Amino acid sequence: MEGAQLAIRLLNDRGYWVFVVTNQAGVARGYYEEADVQRLHRWINAELGKSGAQVDQFYYCPHHPEFDRDCDCRKPKPGMLLQAMKEWPIDLPGSFLIGDKSTDLEAAEHANITGHMFRSGDLHAAVAQVIGQNQID
Repeated sequence: MEGAQLAIRLLNDRGYWVFVVTNQAGVARGYYEEADVQRLHRWINAELGKSGAQVDQFYYCPHHPEFDRDCDCRKPKPGMLLQAMKEWPIDLPGSFLIGDKSTDLEAAEHANITGHMFRSGDLHAAVAQVIGQNQID
């Protein structure tokens, strides 16, 4: 995604914790294993590390109500966000979620944080705008 590495590095540099919260119904459907999701997350962080960026924690929901079970972690439910809030010293008033689906924004609302829709374009520019950064590094 255009600007993703720079966006994450900008957040890292400004003192934000960076989390990925993702529904992975492919696990419940049998398309791939949780180990594959974890391997992908390690690869993403290794690639980000090449530009001085990092995701602090990946959270994923491997469930789907039509294939295995309903749960509290699958977005639009806020379970993954609430888990991050328990595990990390998060400043809730300064926290936000950027997502590409309405379920992302619903999860943010349920967790009492601001949600921002991002479907395409330069993620770095979008993040800079969200955090009020006038000059893009």
